[in-house]
Amino acid sequence: MKKYIYIGIGGFLGAILRFALENVKVSTYLSLIPINTLFINITGAFILAFVTTAAVYTSVVSSNIKLGICTGFAGAYTTFSTLCKETVSLINSSHLMLAVCYICISLILGLAFAYLGEFTSIKLVSKLNLNYSVDLNELEDNDCKNKGNSI
Repeated sequence: MKKYIYIGIGGFLGAILRFALENVKVSTYLSLIPINTLFINITGAFILAFVTTAAVYTSVVSSNIKLGICTGFAGAYTTFSTLCKETVSLINSSHLMLAVCYICISLILGLAFAYLGEFTSIKLVSKLNLNYSVDLNELEDNDCKNKGNSI
């Protein structure tokens, strides 16, 4: 039952933050591209990757906190459905190239920020010498060995 409370609190906070950020007026020369949603989704990718990586590599993040942040907060904060709706709106208003650019930029930046979140989390965990649940050196050695076996 406790995990549902953490998820609910995280979801509430994520939804409120998303609502607040969606209503910030951003003036750009590309006013047709939904910058607010793009910002929300890429920061959400960073947060999700950062927290899940910290949870895997340490025993600092409890499973309830991880659920609250990842499932609750990030789930309510990020918004794939809005990305899709805004893309369809661009297409329907005869801005096909902007729609394609928006999807590509969202995907590329989302993946980049997810990688950055994971990288930052690993570096922070290493620097702070937190209580590891996984030996990072062993993990890096296995990653190097496995790269030779990939297709």
